[in-house]
Amino acid sequence: MATLPLNIDKAHIRELSNRSNLWGAWLTFHVWATIIISGAVFVIWPNPLTFVFAVLMIGSRQHGMAVLMHDAAHGILFRNRKINDFVGHYVLGAPYGGDMHSYRKYHLQHHKYTQTDIDPDLPLSAKFPVSRHSMMRKFLRDITGLTFIRLRIAAHKMRQGQSAGMRGTDAFQKSSDRPTIISNVMIFSVLAVMGLWWAYFALWLLPLMTWFWVVLRLRNIAEHAMTARNDSPLEHARTTKANLIERILFAPYWVNYHVEHHAYMYVPCYNLPKLHRTMLARGYGGKM
Repeated sequence: MATLPLNIDKAHIRELSNRSNLWGAWLTFHVWATIIISGAVFVIWPNPLTFVFAVLMIGSRQHGMAVLMHDAAHGILFRNRKINDFVGHYVLGAPYGGDMHSYRKYHLQHHKYTQTDIDPDLPLSAKFPVSRHSMMRKFLRDITGLTFIRLRIAAHKMRQGQSAGMRGTDAFQKSSDRPTIISNVMIFSVLAVMGLWWAYFALWLLPLMTWFWVVLRLRNIAEHAMTARNDSPLEHARTTKANLIERILFAPYWVNYHVEHHAYMYVPCYNLPKLHRTMLARGYGGKM
């Protein structure tokens, strides 16, 4: 499906599409620093409240790693392509189980065929609206880790050449588990040397198995559920307003500007707010 062009000056879009190594480095540092600081809060002041805080913040930033890996998959996180692909694949993707190279092939098909029958992301949004009980069951599976286990099993079957019956799991299909295993061994080893081996399970694996999937589901619903099945990014994607708390927990790194991303997918995430303002100034606000 070809995306309908918008009436925005090409020179302005080229300016917004400029990539920055400094921005890429800052965002990569930020996501990891937030994870480390959030975990340290519980380690230094251990109590139920700081534990919940750490799990929510770390799970949200693990999702933030996926958001930044997504930009790297588009080749727009860093100006330098080798740095972009290395950081996207090994520093951002591998630790949480993502494979940027496989994701890139899968995700570009989503952009090409958005909201059509061959959109690989269609299973994530096609069944909506659903009943309240159905939604509660979905979130229960997410928060208990069942979604994590289910999708990992499906991804393993796909690597073995079996049919998993879930096209939406293509995002987690990987050519090799080695980068994920190595990066997680490194995380565990660093924590173990510090005498905090338990933190790998409580403050890394637990958020990744639970809260990460709650946030990812909310994001998928916000982006495409109950949108039009046509070739206009104004209608087949959705931009969601997010306040400060929502940006921290659910919409890191400007991922909520999804109409803008589908309209111009090579604009880096940090320039999406500028693109949003441009689209509003051009009169597209009421058409989103």
